[in-house]
Amino acid sequence: MIKIGKNNILKVVKRVDFGLYLDGGEFGEILMPQKYVAEGTEIGDEVEVFIYCDSEDRLVATTERPFVYVGEFGLLKAVSVSGIGAFMEWGVMKDLLVPFREQAERIEEGKSYIVYAYLDNTTKRIVGSTKLNKFLGNRIPRYAAGEQVDVLIVKRTDLGYKVIVDNLFWGMIYFNDLFDPVSVGDRLPAYVKLVREDGKIDVTLREYGGERVFQLAYRIVGYLRDNGGRMTICDTSSPEEIKAVFQCSKKDFKKALGYLYKKGQVRVSDKEVALLEKKA
Repeated sequence: MIKIGKNNILKVVKRVDFGLYLDGGEFGEILMPQKYVAEGTEIGDEVEVFIYCDSEDRLVATTERPFVYVGEFGLLKAVSVSGIGAFMEWGVMKDLLVPFREQAERIEEGKSYIVYAYLDNTTKRIVGSTKLNKFLGNRIPRYAAGEQVDVLIVKRTDLGYKVIVDNLFWGMIYFNDLFDPVSVGDRLPAYVKLVREDGKIDVTLREYGGERVFQLAYRIVGYLRDNGGRMTICDTSSPEEIKAVFQCSKKDFKKALGYLYKKGQVRVSDKEVALLEKKA
């Protein structure tokens, strides 16, 4: 069955001068314009395409990929505003309409907003909404502490950043769980810390399960900054030397160094650790 607003794998059934027709099942044949046809594609081949309605409300297939699929949230830029709503740059030829009735605040041309894309079941058109609460928290979250999720950064607050978890729930990343800078619209892997009684979820961007390792990495960076960006305490140092400075085991110290190295924050050798400050 065809899924409008999603990627589909469809069979080529007919070739015409202006493209290919694909087998759309109950929706009939769907045009794939010639500009999207890969060289050598033949009748009977299967192609992966995104299906949406063109400006004349006809289903069309494209190899372009939208910034946001149906059922997802994402940061989109308003390219124009008309008498029916705002049109958002979407990654495909046709811009995504956010009708006035679906705007939490009036969208202004040139500005970017978090938008939810959904399928209007009556018209079969894909439209957008910035009324995010309508589409979140409509089921009970069932996550275990430490479970990996995907988050979208939505808004900075006094405590941290509001996020959307798995396109389903509101969540929060507190500043003390942030190590690298983030921006609204970023999509990131995260880990569940706590599911609250109101269904909102506290998450962290830590890649290691232990809070102490994350906090230790933060302390190591502080120590490096206080000492000219270099230290001789490293992987080859004795457990006693490491404990004297950082009050931790050598095992946790090596995990924290590994975290920092993976993040591109430090350079590690047998003799020293050097801080690599990110350029603005």
